[in-house]
Amino acid sequence: MYRNHFFEMETLTEQLNVLIDRLENSDNFREELEELKSVFPFSRYEYIISTLLARDTITFDEYLTVRDEYIDRNLYLYLFEMAPRTFGDTWGLSHLCSFQPDLKRPSRKADPKSGEYDLYLDWVDDGQQKHYIRLEVKASRANDRERKADSLISKAIASDSKRPFLMNFQQQKPSCCDVFIWIAVYRDTIKYWVIRSGVVQTHKDFSPQHRNAATAGRDKDYGKEEIYEGQIMVTKDNIASFDEYLAEGNALKEAVIAQYRITKGI
Repeated sequence: MYRNHFFEMETLTEQLNVLIDRLENSDNFREELEELKSVFPFSRYEYIISTLLARDTITFDEYLTVRDEYIDRNLYLYLFEMAPRTFGDTWGLSHLCSFQPDLKRPSRKADPKSGEYDLYLDWVDDGQQKHYIRLEVKASRANDRERKADSLISKAIASDSKRPFLMNFQQQKPSCCDVFIWIAVYRDTIKYWVIRSGVVQTHKDFSPQHRNAATAGRDKDYGKEEIYEGQIMVTKDNIASFDEYLAEGNALKEAVIAQYRITKGI
């Protein structure tokens, strides 16, 4: 009944417009809406739904359907409201640890270099050898790269959107970890990539974020291995190159071990 539009409020507006058409004197009601004053939390949408229910134009079950569909399409929209540091440094790590308790935060007492990576995983291989796997976690939010808007939340896109998008995974230091976990947040879902550090270091789109001693005097003609801290911008043009590293949330531990084993030839 309802088409999937890119801009979420347009989707909801279209749904409600179909329902408004059922009202007697629907044109008069639309004129009334143009004069409506709204103050949070009493909004235009709240007024429309209240009117539709009061006039028995929709059933309560129909209202619940509209509500549930909206929530499903915007389950993670609140994450687009977070400040960048809160989103990446606080939410991202806490999110992973909440459902993968084997991923631990390092301590300087156990490892003086623990400040160079975010998490670690203790793993014992088939030969009973212990491994300390260093993990760096990067999170990014998928946003419409062409929409001109001030707020990130207004540019948030869904995972099935056909719009041009951008996710920038920044401040990546491949020499400081064994495996990266990238968290990609869309308005309706969260995806995870688990990638060994060597793949990031040599990826064609890995570029310097800050110059170091080796690259400070040059604008180009340096090797990927000389980049200490860099970034990868994920767009519709290169996202397929990371498909093999997608992992389900409940299988992140196994994906980390698999990538580590490739690196170490285990």
